[in-house]
Amino acid sequence: MDKIFIIGLIFASTLPFAFADVFIQNDQQYMGDDGSIHIVGEIFNNLEIPLNQIQVEIDLFGENGELIQTKVTKSLVNTIMPGMKGPFDLILTNTEARDTKSYSMRLNYQASPPKSQVIDITESELTRDNHNNLMITGNVVNNGEITANMVSIVATLYDKQGNVAAVSKVNPEPDYLRAEDSAFFLLSIPDKIQTQGINDYTLIAESEEFAAVPEFPIGTIILLTLTLSTYVGITRYSGKIITNLFSATNLK
Repeated sequence: MDKIFIIGLIFASTLPFAFADVFIQNDQQYMGDDGSIHIVGEIFNNLEIPLNQIQVEIDLFGENGELIQTKVTKSLVNTIMPGMKGPFDLILTNTEARDTKSYSMRLNYQASPPKSQVIDITESELTRDNHNNLMITGNVVNNGEITANMVSIVATLYDKQGNVAAVSKVNPEPDYLRAEDSAFFLLSIPDKIQTQGINDYTLIAESEEFAAVPEFPIGTIILLTLTLSTYVGITRYSGKIITNLFSATNLK
């Protein structure tokens, strides 16, 4: 069986400027149980308006600083409300990880109008099953007056240093909630090794029509937001550059 070893981890990054409106934070890379490399992090919206159409463009560079390719991944949260965050997860193949020696990141996003905040997570619990799989269960409720469609739950898990350790997303079944209705959700997180050091987690509930309630009564830190469908033609760029991130070698 082939194994991948990550060597030469050198983090030399620029911190977000104090005046930056939108930026990437708490990012890191890890090797999944299947040998693929994940680059994970979260996007913080410091503007006074919601953001949508959020993409992270990641330039991958070779040993001599040459651009190998540009990868694009999306925020798992469709709209990031002011003062809130949305996680992302870019997965590299073994070949991409082996050839990449550094990368840089930048953001594309558009402004979006607000929505009523009526989607609420009423409880959640993090547990492990008999096979050591990490799971989050809970309930989400629609406190609005019309049906909420395409409801989704996004989890961001953090390590002891506060960095994003893993992310996951699930749609409850069914993925719609009628007015005043609630649904149970089960969200699983793969990569058993990566989840061993989990110290905290947040949940974001969203739907096409409504924003989520911005607080959580149980005590777990919760980030809540919504999805929107109308945008204005504003595109902004901001990001954090990381150099000499990693190299990978296949060994038998």
